[in-house]
Amino acid sequence: MTVTKAVEDLANAFRRLSGVGPKTAQRYTFQLLARDRVAAAQIADTLKFAIDHVSHCKRCNNFSESPTCRICASPSRDESKLCIVETPADLTSFEDTGVYQGLYFVLMGRISPLEGIGPDDLGINELMETLSNHPVKEIIIATNSTVEGDATAEFLTKMLAKHGYHATRLARGLPLGGEIEYMDKGTLIEAFQRRIPA
Repeated sequence: MTVTKAVEDLANAFRRLSGVGPKTAQRYTFQLLARDRVAAAQIADTLKFAIDHVSHCKRCNNFSESPTCRICASPSRDESKLCIVETPADLTSFEDTGVYQGLYFVLMGRISPLEGIGPDDLGINELMETLSNHPVKEIIIATNSTVEGDATAEFLTKMLAKHGYHATRLARGLPLGGEIEYMDKGTLIEAFQRRIPA
């Protein structure tokens, strides 16, 4: 072993992040310990605070430091509309456009059999509880235009139909294989404005 166990453990912890391989994890570890221990301490403190204080909004399932997030608590939002997204990053992308003023539900993932993620691993029960407590007139399924996103949308469409809800999907202005998080505002605005039946 060329490094101490603590250094190795830190690098292994970084490797748990999506897209971080052994070399990147090693680079992060060495940079923080060799050149920027103040930043390392700040990351550790901030991460610890987030773990202790951030949970899920009881209505939309997004991350929140209070029982109800600021979007769900806002009286200016249109409570008759619900947009279902995969991740908090997707929600943020839509909020940045300013085109949508309804409420959201964050699944915290998508159906992906190859990764062992099924409907039970998503916030489906929480979604149904939200709809039971807060009925809506329009549901927009805004999953990514990927195989997994389409499978998730199809599952949601069928499940919602069984409970008497008709859903729309975003128009195919989004490129196939594209991730909502990385779309430009113009593409997102057009996709929202031209949404189609699911």
